[in-house]
Amino acid sequence: MTRARRLVVTVCSREPGVVTLPVERGGHAVQLNAAAILKALRALVDARGLADRVRLCEGCAGGCRADGPNVSVEIFPAPLPGERPDHVAIGWKTYVYSLPSLTCLATVIEENLIPPRREARR
Repeated sequence: MTRARRLVVTVCSREPGVVTLPVERGGHAVQLNAAAILKALRALVDARGLADRVRLCEGCAGGCRADGPNVSVEIFPAPLPGERPDHVAIGWKTYVYSLPSLTCLATVIEENLIPPRREARR
């Protein structure tokens, strides 16, 4: 069994640029700058009740030489009941220059919050 995850999602508010994509799967595409991405991600986290597993922050997400917006994700194991959160990442993913390739902004949370399935041993 794989352990649940928690995420720290960083959006760089200093990068200019706009990306056009739906916020949620099946939604209408909208233009999102860095501030709008952070606002939309906060709304998704609140709507899905993920505040204990997803933290959003502003900071450098990489890709400072060209237009963003850019997002990075640090992946941590979720603490077990009574444990303190671990601060050593078990993985990370960046969306530097790649946000337009996503089907929706919610993918940033969805594809990182769920641990990959392990193949059954034979």
